[in-house]
Amino acid sequence: MPIEATEKIWFNGKFVDWDDAKVHVLTHALHYGSGVFEGIRCYNTDKGPAIFRLKEHVDRLFDSAKIYYMKIPYSKSEIAEAIKELVRINGLKECYIRPIVFRGYGEMGLNPLNNPVEVAIAAWEWGPYLGEEGQKKGIRAKIVSIQRITPNTLPPVAKACGQYINSILAKLEALNCNYDEAIMLDYRGFVSEGPGENIFVVKDDVIYTPPEYASILKGITRDSVIKLAEDMGYEVRERDITRAFLYLADEVFFTGTAAEITPIREIDGYEIGVGEITRKLQKKFYEVTHGKDEKYISWLDFV
Repeated sequence: MPIEATEKIWFNGKFVDWDDAKVHVLTHALHYGSGVFEGIRCYNTDKGPAIFRLKEHVDRLFDSAKIYYMKIPYSKSEIAEAIKELVRINGLKECYIRPIVFRGYGEMGLNPLNNPVEVAIAAWEWGPYLGEEGQKKGIRAKIVSIQRITPNTLPPVAKACGQYINSILAKLEALNCNYDEAIMLDYRGFVSEGPGENIFVVKDDVIYTPPEYASILKGITRDSVIKLAEDMGYEVRERDITRAFLYLADEVFFTGTAAEITPIREIDGYEIGVGEITRKLQKKFYEVTHGKDEKYISWLDFV
């Protein structure tokens, strides 16, 4: 989906014109993937635009940076305020927000510590990652041969730029086989997640999702859905999930900031369909993100 340019990008503490937010071709992150990022959404509510779980996203950005020995030259509160001000300046009601922290231009080589740590934040209008049609009717997914990165290779809990090469290969394998999205297995052969989404399985009215040790990114939408489902009276279990368990599931769905809640209607040619629990969670998630449920109003930062 093409990016729709907005007016300003926050870049190293200043708001610059969209077309002027540029880096040198020898930027360290361009060559080695030495950066971390976040995906955040802002939703329109009756009280104006509101950013969903901003604190948790900023916390994870700083945690990812710490894992890669990157000292962000701004405080968490400065980053959070810059995100809100960016939405204001660009006059956005609903948008996707992309903060990125990366090693800049200075030295080349595998020791990045002398390179400057740069920070940029962009925001633009962006619909559901897997499409509005996918959210309504469900998508087709394939379990791919590309294995999810392992904890002793790269830390799955970090949302790091270079790590997404793994996800790109998985995505392309699925697309080349005429599927909409990939499902990746971990190093033990159990279900891990999608290339950019966490996964949930419904069986006999119980909701299952892979645990952290299945090489997942601990998604903030994942965490939100677990809390919402439990508050709605559903039992949620974190456990290892096999390939066959997916095929025999009553419902399967992806979660993520970009994907939100997207049903999976077919896996490897096995028909799953779109179920009632997925629909109820979609409805509740919409209500929460759009400020229609006061119980979760603390999850929103109003711009």
